[in-house]
Amino acid sequence: MYDVIIRNGTVIDGTGAPRRQADIGIKDRRIATIGTVEGEAVQTIDATGRMVTPGFIDIHTHYDAQAHWDTTLSPSPLHGITTVIAGNCGFTIAPLQPEHGDYLMRMLARVEGMPLPSLQQGVPWNWTSFGSWLGELDSTLAINTGFMVGHSAIRRLVMGERAVGNEASPEELASMQALLRQSIAEGGFGFSSSWATTHNDPTGRPVPSRHASEHEMVELARVCSEFDGTSLEFIPAVGRFSPENTDLIARMSAAANRPLNWNLIAVSTSPKQIAVMENNLAASNYAAERGGRIIALTVPCAVESRISFQSGFVLDALNGWREAMALPDDEKMAMLADPDKRRELNELAQGPSPLRGMAKWHNLTVGDVHSAENEEFQARTIGEIAEDQGRETFDVLCDIVLNDRLLTGLYTPIRGDDEETWKMRVDVWRDQRTMVGGTDAGAHLDLLATFNATTAMLQKAVKEHAVIGWEEAVSLISDAPAKMYGIKERGQLTEGYFADVNVINPETIAVRPTEVRHDLPGGAWRLYGAADGYDHVLCNGAEIVRHGEFTANRPGAMLRSGTDTTGTGIQ
Repeated sequence: MYDVIIRNGTVIDGTGAPRRQADIGIKDRRIATIGTVEGEAVQTIDATGRMVTPGFIDIHTHYDAQAHWDTTLSPSPLHGITTVIAGNCGFTIAPLQPEHGDYLMRMLARVEGMPLPSLQQGVPWNWTSFGSWLGELDSTLAINTGFMVGHSAIRRLVMGERAVGNEASPEELASMQALLRQSIAEGGFGFSSSWATTHNDPTGRPVPSRHASEHEMVELARVCSEFDGTSLEFIPAVGRFSPENTDLIARMSAAANRPLNWNLIAVSTSPKQIAVMENNLAASNYAAERGGRIIALTVPCAVESRISFQSGFVLDALNGWREAMALPDDEKMAMLADPDKRRELNELAQGPSPLRGMAKWHNLTVGDVHSAENEEFQARTIGEIAEDQGRETFDVLCDIVLNDRLLTGLYTPIRGDDEETWKMRVDVWRDQRTMVGGTDAGAHLDLLATFNATTAMLQKAVKEHAVIGWEEAVSLISDAPAKMYGIKERGQLTEGYFADVNVINPETIAVRPTEVRHDLPGGAWRLYGAADGYDHVLCNGAEIVRHGEFTANRPGAMLRSGTDTTGTGIQ
């Protein structure tokens, strides 16, 4: 007797091999048989006309906090995701000491767009070690999870307030290495960190990891060499890498004898962006010559961002805006209302920064508004409104934002949804120096909807533009990430592997519109979006999604390095 039989489906096994017609028999959480399956099952799924694929793996998420209040880790499983890796960019909530919890949650609110009331009310903050935190989540989640060990967390625990503004002493570095070593031994997937200029703490100062010396970065990375099945994740810069950035990540990877992935290659047909992409991908060649392996993540969808003057995230990367965007709301509003300070801010924003294009105010579209005065502006661009009023665009923008007490949702233009860019994306995905990933799911809850990237990839690249086939696309989001992180017995539909399985209607696969959902602790809201086309999503042999709705099953495994991962040494 099988637990589940999936009959009459078109099996795409994740390896890139040609599709085939076959049944799949599942027993005791694993795939027992692929072929003609005889016998009965507790549950039988008719997959006639459907693609049967491995569950997808999202290797760059931030579900660390959400896991405590949303055991489904929504909406990722609605997009076929059955395994996630979190704890990226150095932002983890373990290990922990009580006196540092407030700083860590306020840092997360600042850099990852998680509402502070949700962090305060939805997370218990009652653990100390990394292992005890994993134990809190064990056997509670719908999908499989693995967590990196975050640099900013361990730096804050070891150095306290000195973590911001100071290099570590030899004794402090040794203590950080010991804490990282313990956390990996307890199941951490490896070491994550960030030097991104967009990552600033609650006071507007760079987060702890940005104050580390190159020596500290290399020596912490080296700890991973002591453990089987570990990896590195690090953002060395926003925008174009300097020679120093390139040399550092090569040395980190070589010292660890582990691959280092970084976030993010943005695919664009713009000659300027192509030059940045080629420069940054060259870091992989440089590292390979020196015994390292560098992998660039690339999110497989066109990206639309929602920015807000209340959070200030992304805006704080504009030249001279970091301190301004960290001000309390009332002070920020007073600044935006002052003509002289307003003029100064606008002039600063036109200065050099990796995200200077954000200051093309006329391109922003007014999305969600929160005052009667702004209702007439909804769905219009700042440029259109300014032209009608005969006023400067930044003045118009500031007045709209002030009407809403900073809450206005402003949307950047969607670029790269044309066939030419989708073809270019496929070329980038096929580059051995890249990996599909970088959704940031679980973070930037008011900024991004890239949690739907796997569905967008299948809808746009496979179904609509037909620039890549099902077999190759599925392999890029299942077997490839599993191999990069050394995750055992997942990422393929192979007999003996864990039964993480999607049953997909290839005719209806599509992202649903993004919406605002008020379902977070403390009454906070988030951007949310589901999908069409996923008839069934199974994790470890249990159905977690049925026709776009969650079931009550929570079969997800807590993945621990060395137990559920192996290898990942540089070949």
